[in-house]
Amino acid sequence: MPVNIHDSWKSVLKEEFEKDYFKELISFIKYEYQQHTCYPPGNEIFSAFDYCPFEKIKVVIIGQDPYHGPNQANGLCFSVKEEIPHPPSLINIFKELESDIGKPYPKSGDLSYWATQGVLLLNATLTVRAHEAGSHQKQGWEVFTDAVIQKISEQCNDIVFLLWGGFAKKKGRKIDAKKHHILTSGHPSPLSANRGYWFDNKHFSQTNAYLKSIGKAEIEW
Repeated sequence: MPVNIHDSWKSVLKEEFEKDYFKELISFIKYEYQQHTCYPPGNEIFSAFDYCPFEKIKVVIIGQDPYHGPNQANGLCFSVKEEIPHPPSLINIFKELESDIGKPYPKSGDLSYWATQGVLLLNATLTVRAHEAGSHQKQGWEVFTDAVIQKISEQCNDIVFLLWGGFAKKKGRKIDAKKHHILTSGHPSPLSANRGYWFDNKHFSQTNAYLKSIGKAEIEW
């Protein structure tokens, strides 16, 4: 199973890749992909890392599971492939973008253009079996992505972490708030958004204001 991951991450995560839990995880994933339809495609599992080199990270957005419908997941949290209908959470993200910074609602749900600008779109679990939400949880991915977050917190400075919903907030407990800029809100899912916990959080404009204040280029959302 081919894996694409930017060279900068290989050195940062070298010790993690050599741990027993990670080797067991990869064996599990290989078996799952051989026996079942799984998402995203094997060569896109590490797309978040491939699009966003370690030294270029400006923003981290934490998701939970990849989408489990056909042709949706592309290895970036909340993102879908070109010409795929936008899932409800992504619709609400784009609506908030529209009201926050005035960006017209986009046709494409592919967020790779965010990732290439330094936005790490990290799911807590990087794979899923088709039509079975959460099916690859508790197999080691969460340990791996916790380590990723901790490495970023320790080795980088002034990163903007966008923690949307209770799950992401728990995932972000190891972030050093003295070194980084943390923004929290409800999740963009309809359940949370319709209760008033998502809309008008202004995270996109706040992120750019912070990046500008520290002399970094703003994200073209």
